[in-house]
Amino acid sequence: MNLPLHPGWPDDLEAGLIALLAGLLAYALFHAIGARARWAPGHAVGWACLAAVAVAAGIDAWHLFYLGVARLESPVYARIALARIHDPDGLGFRVVMEVLGALAGVTLAWLYANRARS
Repeated sequence: MNLPLHPGWPDDLEAGLIALLAGLLAYALFHAIGARARWAPGHAVGWACLAAVAVAAGIDAWHLFYLGVARLESPVYARIALARIHDPDGLGFRVVMEVLGALAGVTLAWLYANRARS
């Protein structure tokens, strides 16, 4: 998605909220699949966590990984790599917020689903 995000803290918080929504939707999807396939509740939670983190933090996590392992030996290569990243200064914290948001979304959806059953 090409959402216009702000640099700095607002960007990280927006990314975390988007990831929270991705976690909610991922649990809803895998809960429905798990109910039809008669999975244990842990399977739906696990697959939802994996999918939500992959969707929400996948590209930013890849950029963070690439910057750690790529050989940026010249300023030209470094500029090329950094030009592809939105707000490279806040990349690490944005990945953390996306992962936490995705996991929190799955957790909130799971709590809501369990509360509805009792």
